[in-house]
Amino acid sequence: MKISVVTPRGELYNETVDYVVITSEMNGEFAIMKDHIPIISTIDIGYVKMVTGENSMFTVVINGIVEHQNNVVNVIAQEAQVGMDKERAMEHLNIVRQQRIEENKRRSIDFFKAERELKKGVKEAKAGKL
Repeated sequence: MKISVVTPRGELYNETVDYVVITSEMNGEFAIMKDHIPIISTIDIGYVKMVTGENSMFTVVINGIVEHQNNVVNVIAQEAQVGMDKERAMEHLNIVRQQRIEENKRRSIDFFKAERELKKGVKEAKAGKL
């Protein structure tokens, strides 16, 4: 089976696996194996365990959709992160989220400064007055 995990930032994972196990707080846990019937499900907060032979990888998912058809599993997530285990994947996701929060703060400050300079320039130029 093929599995693809995508987020708004792009493709996170695309590999061949033996089977996947999906766990979601709202929907519980279920597995998708080769030749499984088509299925669509949501993941509020959970993970996708991707198994190949004796090896497993985990993708922590926040607000996602899982779709399976013709031995292709597609996971579309608002936020996701891959790791060797659930804990590492979640830890990495939290680090990425914190970095995004800090970046958004910096952008807000830059926007505020640019807006203030623009207002000052408009006032000094007496723009809008005839």
